[in-house]
Amino acid sequence: MTSGLMNFLRACFQPRADGLVHTSSSDSSGRQDGLLWYKDTGQHVNGEFSMAVVQANNLLEDQSQIESGCLSLQDSGPYGTFIGIYDGHGGPETSRFINEHLFQNLKRFTSEHQSMSVEVIRKAFQATEEGFLSVVTRQWPTKPQIAAVGSCCLVGVICSGTLYVANLGDSRAVLGRLVRSTGEVLAIQLSAEHNVSIESVRQEMQSLHPDDSQIVVLKHNVWRVKGLIQISRSIGDVYLKKSEFNREPLYAKFRLREPFGKPILSADPAISVHHLQPDDQFIIFASDGLWEHLSNQGAVDIVQNHPRNGIARRLVKTALQEAAKKREMRYSDLKKIDRGVRRHFHDDISVAVVFLDSNLVSRASSVKSPNISVKGGGISLPTKTTPT
Repeated sequence: MTSGLMNFLRACFQPRADGLVHTSSSDSSGRQDGLLWYKDTGQHVNGEFSMAVVQANNLLEDQSQIESGCLSLQDSGPYGTFIGIYDGHGGPETSRFINEHLFQNLKRFTSEHQSMSVEVIRKAFQATEEGFLSVVTRQWPTKPQIAAVGSCCLVGVICSGTLYVANLGDSRAVLGRLVRSTGEVLAIQLSAEHNVSIESVRQEMQSLHPDDSQIVVLKHNVWRVKGLIQISRSIGDVYLKKSEFNREPLYAKFRLREPFGKPILSADPAISVHHLQPDDQFIIFASDGLWEHLSNQGAVDIVQNHPRNGIARRLVKTALQEAAKKREMRYSDLKKIDRGVRRHFHDDISVAVVFLDSNLVSRASSVKSPNISVKGGGISLPTKTTPT
């Protein structure tokens, strides 16, 4: 290898004093800045996009992706854009599994049906759930705690002028729609959430389990399913879906006193279908870490009133500023707190802002376009390294 090439590689990937590897600006996969990963701008089939992720947990439990181009295994299409936000809990294994398999499952079923549909998306979720159950079954003898790992799963698919939104858990998709009479951009929530802090979700759980008075319990002032978990639907969390995994050697804190017959949690996504209109400007997909600190309209206003380039990073920064304010500390001091400890101040946050170009959205799904794949990044820092 020539010395000139070696010098170029050193310049692009030279470790800094902070212990991080900083990639060059030409890196199409995004950039890292301390605990923040971002891709300020990119092009998808239907317009532009921006992504950002900030890590709070010792291991990043959020995963995210944008896949654009062919949505099936055949070159004939259909063509469109896939967005996924996977907010893991109990560990990173489930969200990582979804990040590797859900889109591939979707492409397989799209090929079988030769079109995009609610049924295709539902089958992709089911296959991903079954795939992770196989992982848990295989690893149970040596790694039983994997039965208590799970993930929320929010997916958007834009195809043939239609937006499909599928959700398990409490991540959220919010549409920004222009109101021509006033010039305002209105926030419209597209996803149904499955968190038992919502009364209708508690009622749903009680109606599904009428013989269990303890199906939802108020514990430390927080509503939880069986006193353990706030969400009622997820991928994984096998310990609350199959009783054979709710026993020793699983940690005692996850084990229920009574065996259960039918699954307590569900992996059946809520799916809605939206026919996109010329006034539909953009969609914000984000894990609940963002929505803990920003309202739907507040997030839409930020996107509408600032440049597209870096807008996901701006949303994350605004949420972190709000988190700091709630703890009566400066944002600059919050940024100095290392992963792990940072979780006491905010959650992992993943954001994808997808802009809609009405001319591109209305194109036939058979119009070919290049394949683009971007996955939200995380980092592994030395334990005592302080991020920038």
